Amino acid sequence: MNEFVSVVTGEGLATLVVSRPPTNAMTRQVYREIIVAAEELGRCDDIAAVILFGGHEIFCAGDDMPELRTLAAAEADTAARVRREAIDAVAAVPKPTVAAITGYALGAGLTLALAADWRVSGDNVKFGATEILAGLIPGGGGMARLTQFTGPSRAKELVFSGRFFDAEEALALGLIDDMVAPDDVYNAAVAWARRFLDVPPVALAAAKAVINDVLELEPAQRAAAERRRYVEVFAAAQGRGGGGDRGGR
Repeated sequence: MNEFVSVVTGEGLATLVVSRPPTNAMTRQVYREIIVAAEELGRCDDIAAVILFGGHEIFCAGDDMPELRTLAAAEADTAARVRREAIDAVAAVPKPTVAAITGYALGAGLTLALAADWRVSGDNVKFGATEILAGLIPGGGGMARLTQFTGPSRAKELVFSGRFFDAEEALALGLIDDMVAPDDVYNAAVAWARRFLDVPPVALAAAKAVINDVLELEPAQRAAAERRRYVEVFAAAQGRGGGGDRGGR
């Protein structure tokens, strides 16, 4: 049974909750629990969308630095691999995902939030790619994701400085998609997720995969993957008796 990561389900939605007070600092155990939870959610046919949540006080303040400082080089390599697997597992959930961000999203917490499809934040949240303040760099694909959202120059400034920035700047940078009052964060995430309750899950999964392929595959591979997924979705729609677009092309 997981100690720090739980899944709460209801009415077709699931909330993946990270709860490791007081700051939800990430350890190898937390990452492993995230992997298990994300993979299980991917297999749940009765879940339409997933909310990532750290609680009403804080999303995640980053990696557990005291634990990291105890690691030998070989252990650090394992920790980096587990971190990357956890972030990738969240990004690969074949359903719409939304991060409900409260308090702080720093370091690995920012990377985790960027793995979601959508991000809603309280207007008082503090963000930062803060790893360099501990003599480290973002892991788990954090720098690549940051660069995708902000462009290389701005990503370098944020990573090189490790500075905190507020929700208004995060919104301007495209790192979050919605900014609401602190008490409204979770409900806003639920409202976003509920939009997909009646959308065919096969189509949603295929659409998400094709969009992700834009960032991950070469053009020829991307085109082949898109055609394959289109045929799979078309077959599923026909199986439900749907006619699709009958206008022709």
